Amino acid sequence: MDPRFSEIVTTEAQFRNVIGNPSHRVLQKQVNALDDNCRAFIAKCPFLLIASSDAKGNMDVSPKGDPAGFVRVLDDRTLAIPDRPGNRRADTFGNLLQNPNVGILFLIPGKSETLRIGGAASIVRDQWLRDEMAIAGKAPDFAIVVHVKEVFFHCSKCVIRSKLWDGADWPELAGLPTLAQTMVDAGKLKETVEEMQALIEKDAKERLY
Repeated sequence: MDPRFSEIVTTEAQFRNVIGNPSHRVLQKQVNALDDNCRAFIAKCPFLLIASSDAKGNMDVSPKGDPAGFVRVLDDRTLAIPDRPGNRRADTFGNLLQNPNVGILFLIPGKSETLRIGGAASIVRDQWLRDEMAIAGKAPDFAIVVHVKEVFFHCSKCVIRSKLWDGADWPELAGLPTLAQTMVDAGKLKETVEEMQALIEKDAKERLY
């Protein structure tokens, strides 16, 4: 236990005493199928975050992005997410082989509300599905097929507070390290930052799809 903290919440009753209980309207907005509203949101979504964990509960959150509509709704309880070339860590896949449960957050630039979906996922290689998600003539090697258990729209407060889509309030990027810098520093790589940057740019150019 971290000695810096003396008021640690350990039961649901403790935090409910502070925040209270959700209204019936909040509870009733959760459904177990993809209705027309969900389908419309997914059709315009270019970016999502997918959370997964291994059998021991170690968590990972991975970003996925493509042109809007890249996630395919196969029916009212099933959706498919293409897996594009990445760094081959495959953290999500490794987790899914141990624990199929996932949580997904869909974001649309300029839209303050988000869409949250929870379900059980499978790693799929069916050719017909991969062909449907091909871009620039290149089909993904895998698709993550999610069987939806719960879905609901999340209110806009966090986006309003963060001013996420308000460019005038975006922080200055000066002083932030590049990915190349972080890789060289963390891995104590023999490559220079400039060499790593060149490798990153080559990968983005040649292995986007």
